[in-house]
Amino acid sequence: MRVIRVRVPLDLGTVAMGGSTAFALATPLRVRELLALAVRAAIGERAPHDKFLRSMQRTLAGLAAGDFTVDIDGRTFADAETVVVCEGVVSVRFFVERRAGVTR
Repeated sequence: MRVIRVRVPLDLGTVAMGGSTAFALATPLRVRELLALAVRAAIGERAPHDKFLRSMQRTLAGLAAGDFTVDIDGRTFADAETVVVCEGVVSVRFFVERRAGVTR
């Protein structure tokens, strides 16, 4: 199984507004945003933007259809709009949902 590790961007807006550095380190992101980082890491930084967009469309459609779930640092998500608080580097895994009666 391949694990995609993505670096979480810092929430510099919180620090700039006089907020705590501790809150800036824990960044709230939607699962959709983490998927975008994971897709970009999987296809490569130099991949054309249209390939990235197609990959994101397929990924979000598969998640919405229930074809797979996403595991982010040990927490499972099935909705791209769920907010996840994370920091540093997160591990993203995709788990395909096995359908009854389907063998591979």
